[in-house]
Amino acid sequence: MTTETLTHAIVDIEYLQHGERTMMMRLFRPTGTGPFPVILDLHGGAWNLGNPEDCTPRDEVLAKAGIAAAAIDFRHAEDGYPSSLIDINYAVRWLKTHAEDLQIDINRIGLVGQSSGGHLAMLAAMRPRDSRYASIKLDSDAPPVDATVNCVGMLWPVINPLSRYRHALRSRSQTNLPSWVGDIPEHHDTYWRTEEAMAEGNPMLALENGEGVETPPALWIQGTSDEVHDYRDTASPLDLNEPQRFAANYHKVGGKIDIVYVENAKQSDHASTYPLVSFLKHQFALEN
Repeated sequence: MTTETLTHAIVDIEYLQHGERTMMMRLFRPTGTGPFPVILDLHGGAWNLGNPEDCTPRDEVLAKAGIAAAAIDFRHAEDGYPSSLIDINYAVRWLKTHAEDLQIDINRIGLVGQSSGGHLAMLAAMRPRDSRYASIKLDSDAPPVDATVNCVGMLWPVINPLSRYRHALRSRSQTNLPSWVGDIPEHHDTYWRTEEAMAEGNPMLALENGEGVETPPALWIQGTSDEVHDYRDTASPLDLNEPQRFAANYHKVGGKIDIVYVENAKQSDHASTYPLVSFLKHQFALEN
């Protein structure tokens, strides 16, 4: 189904089937003939909650800026790790093989995600050829493609699932329980199941363990005074909070990443979207 607005079209597409479960993609495509650069947008929700509609405000802004944005369903919650990465890897390859019909440019494709979606975006970008993540094959007549991307935009990502799990457990033991903790540990348990999995599916530790990963240009948008995503891992010898620690590791292996801070109270409005638009326009060589 396609809906037209003055600035963009909204196209709902079935991109993947898991038995009787249909995975949907909602594509926000700018008006015009294209081909347009495109990002795959991944919702947050502690790997348990959320849906593609959470991405709509951001994706409308991107489409108006000339960037197509595809928000997708992906498996999460009880489906467990690495189900989300399998669906995301497939979605990137699916977009590439349907680029002409969708009026998108496979040479200008990126990943964007918020919170746990930011973690998934970075991990998918770092491991585009991981045989586990790429385990769903495309149609036999599809051209050979992989899931590499040009860039990654992250909004307050949970970049280190293991440290955030332990951070939440420590905070829960405090006399005055911080309100942010909620059921975060239970969400981690549902999706990750073990601390070993949290350590393996971990962009931070992949870098620190010397794993050979892809490091496309990246942007980290972070709210100030955000204990949920901006904290120090007490297991790390570095006297850095997680955003700075990840950036230091990324730079160390030759990657380029910037951190942009916004007021925490405004991180879900356009104060966080506009730095993302500027970053993507630069990466996709669009006029600002």
